Amino acid sequence: MDEFSEVFEVVEARGQVTGAFAAHGRWVARSFSRTPLKLTVMVRGSARLSADGLDAPVHLEEGDVAIVNNRSWLELEGGSGDGPVREIEPEITDLATGVLTAGADGDLVLGGRVLLNRAGEDLLLQALPPVGHVRANAPEATRLRVIVGQLVDEVSAARMGSGFAVRQYAQLLVLEVLRAYVGQADLPPGRLRVLTDARLRPAVSRMHAEPGRVWKLEELAYAAAMSRTSFAERFRAVAGVPPLTYLNGWRMLLAQRALRDGDVRVGAIAADLGYTSESAFSTAFKREVGESPLRYRARIRNEAN
Repeated sequence: MDEFSEVFEVVEARGQVTGAFAAHGRWVARSFSRTPLKLTVMVRGSARLSADGLDAPVHLEEGDVAIVNNRSWLELEGGSGDGPVREIEPEITDLATGVLTAGADGDLVLGGRVLLNRAGEDLLLQALPPVGHVRANAPEATRLRVIVGQLVDEVSAARMGSGFAVRQYAQLLVLEVLRAYVGQADLPPGRLRVLTDARLRPAVSRMHAEPGRVWKLEELAYAAAMSRTSFAERFRAVAGVPPLTYLNGWRMLLAQRALRDGDVRVGAIAADLGYTSESAFSTAFKREVGESPLRYRARIRNEAN
């Protein structure tokens, strides 16, 4: 499994379609966000997206996608003409009718959200700007346009199994949005950026493949075909932390997944991740996560019930 796929699974990234509308004339749609990451897909037409913290609206053209990161409110305004502005309340149940009645010249908007666990929020909220704009005409967005079309088709057609298909396409939509954004943006230092760095990838791949191994800096530098000093400097510049700190963070993400998903003993998790004792692992886990492994497991399971 490639490292990006692995991280995508560890942070439990899931896409959901939450609303849609089609409209003629001048219109505005407003919402107050309760989800850290929201998606706005301009399927057809164009609009201006505003949100708290933005100096100017983001102009969305047909096929564009906006990733709205941790904003308390957002407003989407579109259409043209001299008539009054129609205020729209997006509802997914209205999409099929809206698509049929709006015609080819109507605006069509799809809304969604990205659900993440706590580790995923720490990873993506840090890496993304207040509004990330993925342009449909970018080379990286070719597959994104196809998935948007398939998603809209499933949402607007009440076929057998459409609910399942919508969930799968929404998941792929999140993946393609992140791929396209990473391909066209300058990411800040962090885990997402280090996964895209070609020179560091051989070393990162080894750490992900054998997280329990006692890695030495010289071994990782050799894997990246760099000197020890050059490797350490580049890694810190790209990841924001030294290589072995990054490795420890990755171990903690794997530990959280193991504690969430199974009944493996804490001692066994500690051994798999290269810790000499259960107490050493528990100390490291509490320092990173803020609570002991057993308390973390109990809390996550209580929240799930």
